[in-house]
Amino acid sequence: MNFKNAWIYTEQFRFAHGAFSVENGKFRNVLGTAAEDAVDLNGAYVIPGLIDVHTHGNSGADFSDGDAAGVAKMAKYLAKNGVTSFAPASMTLPYETLKTAFASARSYVDSGCEDGAALRGIQMEGPFFSEKKKGAQNGAYLREPDFEAFKALFDGCGGLVRIVDIAPELPGSVEFIRKAKELCTVSIAHTDADYDAARKAIAAGVTHLTHLYNAMPAIHHRKPGVIPAAAEDERVSAELISDGQHVHPASVRLAFRIFGAERMVLISDSLRCCGMPDGEYELGGQQVFLKDGIARLEDGTIAGSATNLYECMQRAVSFGIPREDAIRAASYNPARQLGCLGQVGSIADGKCADFVVCDAELVRKEVWLRGKKL
Repeated sequence: MNFKNAWIYTEQFRFAHGAFSVENGKFRNVLGTAAEDAVDLNGAYVIPGLIDVHTHGNSGADFSDGDAAGVAKMAKYLAKNGVTSFAPASMTLPYETLKTAFASARSYVDSGCEDGAALRGIQMEGPFFSEKKKGAQNGAYLREPDFEAFKALFDGCGGLVRIVDIAPELPGSVEFIRKAKELCTVSIAHTDADYDAARKAIAAGVTHLTHLYNAMPAIHHRKPGVIPAAAEDERVSAELISDGQHVHPASVRLAFRIFGAERMVLISDSLRCCGMPDGEYELGGQQVFLKDGIARLEDGTIAGSATNLYECMQRAVSFGIPREDAIRAASYNPARQLGCLGQVGSIADGKCADFVVCDAELVRKEVWLRGKKL
């Protein structure tokens, strides 16, 4: 199928007017000569399908349930909302529970993903976390870094784990990072680490920071902590939940200033209550209460979000992030962190034809998944 008269978001991270084609589910002839039978998009904007590297669930389903049908349900909701690839995130749970959840991801991938978003990996969020910064993680299942346990889970799902999280102040963390970095991206998360511990972790191979600001020490001028340590090293990218609840708009703008658009990764951190009405839900064996768009534990601790990535991207723009930067942080950068930039993350010849047709304000008109209109 051929298209013309579109504003296409390019790999130069800007919009260019032109044409493109879709053939066998792949992009072809991007910004080339328009075919005679091309569909006129009448000046609409075309952006890559978004990629969420950190989502726990939606539509009443949670990845940690270990249910392949639930993963498929999550994937359909995401695709409908312009998120065409994802990496479901687990929780701090027993290894056997994680094994079952990871198997459900493997099952979904082996099924071909069909009419839902493509599962491009898993983010293993826990159990190697600090008790002081566990946030909404279940403290009963926290563990010290254990590479053998991680490797067993990694092998059990055929290497689907693409990001593993760790608190670098825990015993054995540096050795864990050095080994795990050979298999996937290693991220700092749920940590009370000081600046020096964070620097050692980055030197050992950390290249990612999970949900910036949340579940980590705040920036202090005499105790700089994790955030400045990560910001100083250009190899480290940072996730950000821009739902308007987890991070103040000013702090969203600050994050983009100190890390730069090239290192920011927008995420949803969405829970099973995403896309659902207010009420009581479950997260990692704990009760979560959704009210007025905010999900909290019984003690008032803010949990994950009830917002999908597409809405998070739109909100980032409303907070003052340039539109082109927000799109990059929700598509190209996450693909890079998952190691799948050769397949998705941008509109370029040969890449999977996942894209969203929208207006200048990024309001969706159409979603195309693997070359087919949803």
